[in-house]
Formats: sequence, structure tokens, C-alpha cells
Amino acid sequence: MKLLDWLSSPSSPVGKGVEDSKRAASWVRHTLRGNRIAPARACQPGENGCPPVLLIHGYLATRGSLALLERRLADRGHLVLSYRLGLLHTGDIGESAALIARKVESVAAQTGLDHMDMVGHSMGGLVALHYLKRLGGTWSALLGLAAVPLGRASLQLLPESRFLRELAQGALPEGVEIVCVSGERDHLAPGSRSWLAGVRHISLPTNHAGLLVDEQVATVVGEILSAPSETGPNDAGSAAHRH
Repeated sequence: MKLLDWLSSPSSPVGKGVEDSKRAASWVRHTLRGNRIAPARACQPGENGCPPVLLIHGYLATRGSLALLERRLADRGHLVLSYRLGLLHTGDIGESAALIARKVESVAAQTGLDHMDMVGHSMGGLVALHYLKRLGGTWSALLGLAAVPLGRASLQLLPESRFLRELAQGALPEGVEIVCVSGERDHLAPGSRSWLAGVRHISLPTNHAGLLVDEQVATVVGEILSAPSETGPNDAGSAAHRH
């Protein structure tokens, strides 16, 4: 019995595999909810204790994949926004970044906000990074990297692709704090492949799907977003990553 109990415990290799499978199933279930999901909670931009955060979903995913993280961040008092990036987000990363840029500019023009945090899971992190480095973005980002072979984006996500080489060129923009959160058992986007110079890195005991569905991850992300910005009160807010 002791051996069986150990094998089924979350700390054992078998137990971790079972838990990771549950995380993947939860991610699939929420992704299948599609792009038409209601906001987690009504909140007005600029309210005290309600800082805005934009979630960017990843490759082969929908806004539904963000549902758990969105709800948990909303429960922490954040105004959470997300946008549809195609049916399953397989299109050009630059075009997705341009869409995000237009949305950010529209929100800023309508509300007068002077900062916004971005949280990108998987390929959503590349969208945020492209926005920051290539489209003149000045607000923070939560990064994520992944490679899966399907659609235009799959070519851009391949190791040593022209897109990734060009994106890696040049320094990160000033006034932006970036944190990269990776999963210790993430085989789609291992921490060693998502390392960025000049970026704070955090590794958590989870897998690729767990970075969206684990409550512990949401807690860490929430703490990062709620912490005072190291770049100063007039600069972009906090940032982080999730594979």
C-alpha cells in the first residue's frame, strides 16, 4: 500500500504524469469553449484596485483557454481583457501583434489609461514581444513560447526560424519589466528554449497546460502584476511569462 500511495502521490513521477494529464484535459475543455466567452467580472478601467491586464492566448487555442486564469485574476481585483486571434490562432504572429496594438490604442484612447499589463500564454508571449519590440509598444508583457506544426505560425515558431532570429535582434524597450514564467515539466516550451537575456525568470512545478489552469500559477502571476513596478510609477507595469 505504501508503494501504491507513493506512486499515486503528486510528488511521484507517475502521480505527476496523472496530474499533468488532468491539466491538459482541463486546457482542452476550456479551449473548446471557443472565443465567445463572457468577461469574468464587470469592472471599470481605472478603478482603485482594478488595474487592467490583457490576456493573449496561444497557438491552437481560443479565448476559452484563458477562462480559469481570467477568473482568478478578476477575483484578485484586475480588469481582465482578451481578444479573439483567429479561430485557433494559427495565423501570422506579426498580424496578431498588430491587432493587439490596435486594441491597446483603442482602449487607451477611450479610457485615458497610461499603462496596461499583458499576459501571454505560449505563442501569445511572442505576440506580446513582437508588439513591444517591433510596433512601438510601451506597456508590459507576460511572455510564452511554444512550437507546434500547423498553420503559418508554425513556421515562425520553428527553432532558428527567420521570424525568431529577427525578433531576437535588438534590445528590449526601456521602461518595460518582463518576467518569464516557465513550467518545470513543460516539454512544448522548456525553460531552456525560452530564455531571454535581461529578463527575470521564474520556474514552477507544472507543465504547458498547467501554466493556464493551475491556481498556484495564477497566484504567482497575480502577485507579479500587483507588485509595484521596478521601472517606476510613470513607466509600463509589471510583466511575466507563461508557457
